[in-house]
Amino acid sequence: MPELSTIYDYMRAHASLLGERILQEYPALHQFDDPVSPRIENLLRKPFPAQTIAIMGLAKRWQEARTGMVVAECGTGKTLISLGAIYVHSAGRPFTSLAMVPPHLVEKWAREAFLTLPGIRVFLIDDLRNGGDENKFHGVNEVRLRQGRIVREGFRTTLSELRLRKQSSSSRKRWWSLCGQPSLFIVGRERAKLGYFWRHAYRVPRSGPYLGCVVNSETGKPVFVDDCRLTVAEFEKVKIAETIETREGKSCRPIHSPLWQADPDKIRRMAPIEFIGRFMTGWFEYTICDEIHQLAGDTAQGNALGTLASCTDRIVGLTGTLLGGYADDLFNTLFRLEAARMKEHGYEWGTTGRSSFTQDYGVLETITKVEPAENRCSKAKTTSMVRRKPGASPLLFGEFLMQLCAFVFLEDISGGLPPYGESYVSVPMDPLMMAAYRELEDAIRQALKEHKGNRSVLSTMLNTLLLYPDHPYGLGTLYGKEFDQELKRNVSFIIAETRDVPEDQLYSKERRLIEEIKKELAEGRRCQLFAVYTQKHDVTARLQRILSNEGIRTAVLRASVDTSKREAWYARQIKEGVQVVISHPKLVETGLDLLDFPTIIFYESGYSLHTLRQASRRSWRIGQRRPVRVKFLCYEGTMQTACLRLMGKKLLVALTMEGKFAGEGLQNIDEDDDMLSAMARELVERNGIGETADSVWKALNSEHQKLFPTTARCDDAGSSVELPGVLLDTESDPASLVEGAMDTAPIVIFGQRPQLLSAKKRRVRVAVPEQPSLFGFS
Repeated sequence: MPELSTIYDYMRAHASLLGERILQEYPALHQFDDPVSPRIENLLRKPFPAQTIAIMGLAKRWQEARTGMVVAECGTGKTLISLGAIYVHSAGRPFTSLAMVPPHLVEKWAREAFLTLPGIRVFLIDDLRNGGDENKFHGVNEVRLRQGRIVREGFRTTLSELRLRKQSSSSRKRWWSLCGQPSLFIVGRERAKLGYFWRHAYRVPRSGPYLGCVVNSETGKPVFVDDCRLTVAEFEKVKIAETIETREGKSCRPIHSPLWQADPDKIRRMAPIEFIGRFMTGWFEYTICDEIHQLAGDTAQGNALGTLASCTDRIVGLTGTLLGGYADDLFNTLFRLEAARMKEHGYEWGTTGRSSFTQDYGVLETITKVEPAENRCSKAKTTSMVRRKPGASPLLFGEFLMQLCAFVFLEDISGGLPPYGESYVSVPMDPLMMAAYRELEDAIRQALKEHKGNRSVLSTMLNTLLLYPDHPYGLGTLYGKEFDQELKRNVSFIIAETRDVPEDQLYSKERRLIEEIKKELAEGRRCQLFAVYTQKHDVTARLQRILSNEGIRTAVLRASVDTSKREAWYARQIKEGVQVVISHPKLVETGLDLLDFPTIIFYESGYSLHTLRQASRRSWRIGQRRPVRVKFLCYEGTMQTACLRLMGKKLLVALTMEGKFAGEGLQNIDEDDDMLSAMARELVERNGIGETADSVWKALNSEHQKLFPTTARCDDAGSSVELPGVLLDTESDPASLVEGAMDTAPIVIFGQRPQLLSAKKRRVRVAVPEQPSLFGFS
């Protein structure tokens, strides 16, 4: 037996035994050879074997708990899985269900429901009550599928009417007597949270020591947020709140003090989800929250998720991108779905609980600076700073996600998918551009030293250094803000002066972009081009002009195109012969299938991992016949490279939490794994653990081939074979990039310990009082 000198040697030597023990300790809630519900045969669309496992797993999860999540890649059929699970769990009885979805997917969800569930009736929630603009729909309206289109016809009512029981014993039984069939209510999340208007609430004294200052009505003292005193000019369109920690000079328990209130001078309305939470508790048996990762913030939409989780019997969240790279990305979502479990672990809602959660499951970096003593009599000044870094402990997966989530990958659904490859293209700067960029970088670095910790300088640095190489003109003078102790207000100061370089000149990254696009077009492949700076300094307009001058037919998708019309917009551009479409990645983040654009190029990536992952998979989905190529362009040795490196590390963390330990291209830019992640990778990817799981999925795929035989697909004529994950680095710094590519075989983890899921008693609900007036000001 070889000598075991490290933990990795131990794992290599005992991988098979460890694998058997893991599979014994954590059996899947529904395994491949377990019998499935006969109700699945009644679905109008027959699910794939992997979808069937997810449906049964979610249905069994609902037998033991109220909550569940489906984490599935774009195109794997999350809609089908959630609707199928409701159909199976309902066991043939009529049910009421609610789906809160992105606004541009409302009609698509209605169409999917008609094509999946037999005998379903679908209703759209347009707002709380009838009345208002005659050109818009109001209340709750039934829709039907006519020749592939969703039309509004049939039953019409309001949420106010649905909550009344009248002569029945309950309002839900009254609805069953009216409807008599399974029903699905769909609401766009923008309408769901559309409540009352608000206005700022503060005072400006006309005399006294705080003359002319903004003061909090509760304390009578100036408002401080992040150690900065606020002025009237800083109260814009954002709700501002203050945390009060002292009263009358004495410390007190921290109190949240909102500096806003309902506006009685505007229309008085209530958000539909808030109405459901207050007056229709228990009315809906099932709730589906699509794209749940977009509800993770402390926003009205995020609060709507918590409201639905507390007032419905069963809830499921759907997402294709569970994690954004940091452990605390999950904090709000987990607290809203499983508040009792989070409290059992000792976490509280708010900043304190999030900090504790990050310390337990995230990665924190402590930076200690020791400044030399000025003389022999003084001590050295020591300062410490704790900074959050991308990373999440695998313990987070075992503690919270494994029993909550069903994971489905696109490879599990269709073995006949074409290859998917990501490539990283680093381009050296032209000498003129390099000199101007380094000059700007030095000026910003000097400003950072002079104004340590100033957030305005940090924000300006990030955006300017990302934008300047792609739009090196018209930026002008860069300004920052800081609080002046003498003037008692924020004052502006100059950060740097930007140097304009010739606007009519083509630069190296643009030349490389033209080269890449022409190469793809020569193979008959349309290209989707992404850029994130589209407003004041519009990079998309410059790219359109450059490509048009090269004879490439180009169109730009703007935010002004309504979300419900973007699919038709793409169809129209294809019909008109457009070869390249340019847009912000957020505009196509969800709901669009870009099968006609097998090449995706990120000219700018931004720093939202959710957006990047969603946008990069718009082409690689069921129905795609051509190899999909995703390319990331950046200037070598700039902030763009640092941004992509950070995105790669965040992507590695996100994939680890989803049970996928293999490389996927972009994350190979940074291999700085933490110890636990490295051990998990060593155990799963390289040493045979999961061989049993692999055999299960091989059997699943063979079953899939029996049910859905596929013919050999032909790649594009002349298309080159591309290995996924290989970095196409041109003249890159070898110290900053990984030279090799990792194996990209997918690892699928789908299971939990059902015996450890204790049946919890349902929480006793306190009777909700009558709705207080939002506008009854004294």
